[in-house]
Amino acid sequence: MRAESFDNINEFTAISAANELESIAKWWLEHSVDSDNGGFWGQIDNNAKPLREAEKGIVLNTRILWFFSELAASIKNQSYESAAHRSYEYLLSHFLDTASGGFYWSLDYKGQVVDAKKQVYAQCFAVYALCSYYKLTGDEQAKTLAYSTFELIEYHALDRKHGGYIEACSREWGAIDDYRLSDKDLNCPKSMNTHLHVLEAYTSIHQINPNENTESALKHALSVFLDKIVTDDGAHLNLFFDMQWTCLSHEVSYGHDIEASWLIHEAAEVLEDEQLIYQATEVALKLANVCRENSIADSGYVLDEYNTRTKKVSNSSYWWVQAEALVGFYNAYQLTKERKYLEAVNQIWQFIQEEHKDCGEWLWLARSQGGEHLNYKAGFWKGPYHNGRAMLELVKRFKGATANV
Repeated sequence: MRAESFDNINEFTAISAANELESIAKWWLEHSVDSDNGGFWGQIDNNAKPLREAEKGIVLNTRILWFFSELAASIKNQSYESAAHRSYEYLLSHFLDTASGGFYWSLDYKGQVVDAKKQVYAQCFAVYALCSYYKLTGDEQAKTLAYSTFELIEYHALDRKHGGYIEACSREWGAIDDYRLSDKDLNCPKSMNTHLHVLEAYTSIHQINPNENTESALKHALSVFLDKIVTDDGAHLNLFFDMQWTCLSHEVSYGHDIEASWLIHEAAEVLEDEQLIYQATEVALKLANVCRENSIADSGYVLDEYNTRTKKVSNSSYWWVQAEALVGFYNAYQLTKERKYLEAVNQIWQFIQEEHKDCGEWLWLARSQGGEHLNYKAGFWKGPYHNGRAMLELVKRFKGATANV
């Protein structure tokens, strides 16, 4: 059965996204809670069975905290609130480095520290999640911790000479040899991906605790993104850099292009700076339009990567790319009212229904590309963040469009 069409902006589409949101939340509530050791399982297979001795990563834990905090704030439900509280308590009791500040990268399944490095990407997810938990609960401790983590990033990771932020520090926030976020990344001091989530986190901290420091930091993060990371023609994002912002990579990441398009626009809107809003809107629409023209496969999904040197395309469909494309293209539709973006949303949504949805949670890789055989439904890098956030955003945006009709 094909998914519902987005031909009309009405309550039906909001209900469709809301139903998907409920389905995702239900899966995580039923399958992710680690009742043996506390917190949440570090990895879950495609049959919803936990790998009981898998490491627990800060990225997964903060994404769970963010999702259930945002969900509980949107939909009053005790189970959602309880999941947010559980994640928050585990974050503070196990991931928080009370000696040096910030949050550890990973723990073993019993909650003991495995890797204590301070990856800036992960610190930003902590800020992002803590801001959402504060919005849900009004817990001043969460607000204080979000702000103190923001200050640690600014003090230790900000490159005051060349701008932007370095990738990682040691546990004590000192120099580190291996900057890499994951094994697939280049070992270099700056990346698009980390800066995208600096932008995301700083947008959130400025919303809950606006002051001169958060405003200055958010403007800096946005300006760096627009001036250093977006390519000169505005069509894509460069991915990896040295300290002086020389680009070290040749790949185009279509998923990050479309994700950045709406996050850039959101950051400018939060700053309420007309010049930045104008600039960010132009960049957002250029990224979205180029992505729509060049990256949508015939079967209706956004491709993974393109190598500008070899001209090779990675045609894999990853769950997070399709989730971000829904929001990015719908954001472009809201800005332009051009139907081509709405049609892209419809194509991708249909593909997700057929190729990624699986018993509540989405497959990492499309079903026809072997996704059912990866045996990885949740884990270090896969939480309810991309698809959950997409549904939260779509529900909000569809209802807003209906209200304005």
